[in-house]
Amino acid sequence: MLLKTRGVKIYNMSIKKDTKKQVAILLFYMISVFSVASQNISVSISLLKNEQWWCGVINEAHLMPFGNSAIHSFQMLGDNAGNQVQPLLISNQGRYVWSEEPFRFDFKNGRLLITGKSKIDTGTSGITLKEAQQYVRQTYFISHKKLPDTLLFTRPQYNTWIELNYDQNQADILKYAHAIINNGLPPGVLMIDDTWQEDYGVWDFHPKKFPNPKAMMEQLHRLGFKVMLWVCPLVSPDSKEYRELTKKDCLLKDRSTNKSYMVEWWNGFSAVLDFSNSIAANWFNYRLNYLQKEYGVDGFKFDAGDFSHYPFNSKAKQNITSNEHSRLYAEIGLQYPLNEYRACWKTGGQPLVQRLRDKEHTWEDLQKLVPGMALTGLVGYSFSCPDMIGGGEIESFWANEKNLDQDLIVRSAQCHALMPMMQFSVAPWRVLDSIHFAAVKKSVDLHNKFVPVIIRLANVSAKTGEPIVKSMEYVFPNQGFEKINNQFMLGDSILVAPVVIKGTISTVQFPKLKNGKWKAENGKIYMPGTIATFNSPIDRLPYFEVVK
Repeated sequence: MLLKTRGVKIYNMSIKKDTKKQVAILLFYMISVFSVASQNISVSISLLKNEQWWCGVINEAHLMPFGNSAIHSFQMLGDNAGNQVQPLLISNQGRYVWSEEPFRFDFKNGRLLITGKSKIDTGTSGITLKEAQQYVRQTYFISHKKLPDTLLFTRPQYNTWIELNYDQNQADILKYAHAIINNGLPPGVLMIDDTWQEDYGVWDFHPKKFPNPKAMMEQLHRLGFKVMLWVCPLVSPDSKEYRELTKKDCLLKDRSTNKSYMVEWWNGFSAVLDFSNSIAANWFNYRLNYLQKEYGVDGFKFDAGDFSHYPFNSKAKQNITSNEHSRLYAEIGLQYPLNEYRACWKTGGQPLVQRLRDKEHTWEDLQKLVPGMALTGLVGYSFSCPDMIGGGEIESFWANEKNLDQDLIVRSAQCHALMPMMQFSVAPWRVLDSIHFAAVKKSVDLHNKFVPVIIRLANVSAKTGEPIVKSMEYVFPNQGFEKINNQFMLGDSILVAPVVIKGTISTVQFPKLKNGKWKAENGKIYMPGTIATFNSPIDRLPYFEVVK
């Protein structure tokens, strides 16, 4: 059967049986409209009965899935909503949409409309979310078969951001590191955040704040830490580096003036490195390698790769999209096994650590962790961290400085405990009483107990792309779990139900099993296909394993 629109052949398909589903799938392939005037490519898809869709916009995970009643749209070009983006849509009935270039999607009136400038791949693989995910990961973001530094999984991460804000300095960093150990927490990865450097683009320790950075690094190593430094692709216009990079044509330019473009970001105005110019990439690598060689720095937190930092009215050595600029920035991190990113484009399957964007110190934002982490794995970003324990949005902490919610911090730590990574920032020993701090340490011990499981799953993900954290719908299709966002699966046999609403009462829905029952962490057995209500005191994280 052949369909033409305005003289352009769209799809050629045959139908063997005239069933409703086959007709719907046929329409999925066939109803495509090419707009000659705008040169846009559009695909219009009629949603199937009970079909639910997830998209590759990580920051909007809590709004998903989208179904027949959804009204939602997003323009991927130039907008990453503060987090990772993958040019993917995927449904619980085996259907998918992919494009190598950014596109806009709209859910409205029972239809999905995708509009872009490049080829839009659509198709069906199986009849479940898992089958579709298996196909797209093997076709569009094949695993690199490598892991980031495994210390990121096996030990907690400690970021100095909430404690030191914009006053990173040698004395307080060492004080923070010693306090971690003195308060009974294990050493792990220590991340020194923004303002350790002389200036943006001047990647050396600030001499007044860090009188002897090499000695500091040696002491941190002796304490058992690996150390990461915060970096970004921005350059202060007041620096000599800016003048040198301008001469080498290594910075984005303003199309109207042909001078260096000054982008406005959360710390003011800066020039932006143009990584489409290999000279700029080599210069950045040289500065990072210098920090490793001179001081013993172990890795880097690569921040500020947001698409908006490469605006449409700027120009680069190569004519590429703002999204592609972000992807080139991510490629830098592949040279450093100890890495972290927050804003990425089309880097699924690669050994890059992806953190959820800064969350506020609120229960509402705590509830975004489970859907956010499940979505990262679904779209290929398996090696992920659920932001910082208790939240990482600094203004939220300033606003609640004298009224932090101790229960919220504990429940956040529990949410992290059976995810791939745990990251602290606010010092729990400083803001919690003994009961709440003991509950946090119990969460750390629980993560340590499950490290062999997490590492095994991470290795499988590195080889195959299989997610580590999975949604209930992914593992148990067609059981009504599409919209369950307060439970997740660690692998295929561990169900985790963190308490994400203030209080101690929570409800767990147990999937049906072909063989076996659900065993709680306290030994109690629950029958498959049932619903149970739990009273979870502040030190309890409900989780369940399949037993035969």
